[in-house]
Amino acid sequence: QVQLVESGGGLVQAGGSLRLSCAASGRTFSSYGMGWFRQAPGKERELVAAVNWSGSSKYYVDFVKGRFTMSRDNAKNTVNLQMNSLKPEDTAVYYCAAARSYAVRIGIDEYDYWGQGTQVTVSS
Repeated sequence: QVQLVESGGGLVQAGGSLRLSCAASGRTFSSYGMGWFRQAPGKERELVAAVNWSGSSKYYVDFVKGRFTMSRDNAKNTVNLQMNSLKPEDTAVYYCAAARSYAVRIGIDEYDYWGQGTQVTVSS
């Protein structure tokens, strides 16, 4: 089991960049697949990006492909999401999540642990 804490959210103008970080507790961090999700008001929570245990395999949804980059540092127990070319439609609460799996997981029901979320607001 792990505990997750996101940080780095804030207000940015369209076209700008933001870097989110997720700090994880636990001594088995490297055994978990990790994901970033987001949820806008009135919308379903949706996957943004996911990474396997080592960081060698990654998945991005089409909406963010080419703009967002997910990474992990198992030595520091951290996961990051670099967001570039932000759009107003990227506005949402962003969540870090962990799955009891070594592999990349893209289904929300496959994730077992969740952070508290961090607000990202992109103005036009």
